[in-house]
Amino acid sequence: MNTALILIIGIPLVEIYLFIKIGSQIGAFNTVLLILLTAVVGVAYARYEGFNTLKSGVGQLFKNELPVYELVSGATLAFAALLLIFPGFATDLIGILLVIPLTRKIILNRFIKKPNLKEKVDANYIDGDYEDISDDNDKKI
Repeated sequence: MNTALILIIGIPLVEIYLFIKIGSQIGAFNTVLLILLTAVVGVAYARYEGFNTLKSGVGQLFKNELPVYELVSGATLAFAALLLIFPGFATDLIGILLVIPLTRKIILNRFIKKPNLKEKVDANYIDGDYEDISDDNDKKI
């Protein structure tokens, strides 16, 4: 089955299950307040971390370095803010894990593979011999 289809069906099912379980423990009103609180606090913290990432990226540019981690981290923070806006406990947990710098770095290092420069150099290298044929043409004329 397609992974996107499983996610589209599975995520709402998990969220509904968690709403029912947590709502039965703390009450419906408290559940709604908790969802709203995590959305507001999470988005505010994601905004704060986004500005920190932007400041770090500008610092990298001033050092004449490419801010690759800051670009990926900024995109991750935007995705985390989107997850925090969606109502639900599972998406809020994933969003919070992506907003916190330590866990974001662990998650990004887990999913982003660093290129092996030795393999790239070997892949672009062609070994061969050559023969200069221009001297032979000059003698015939």
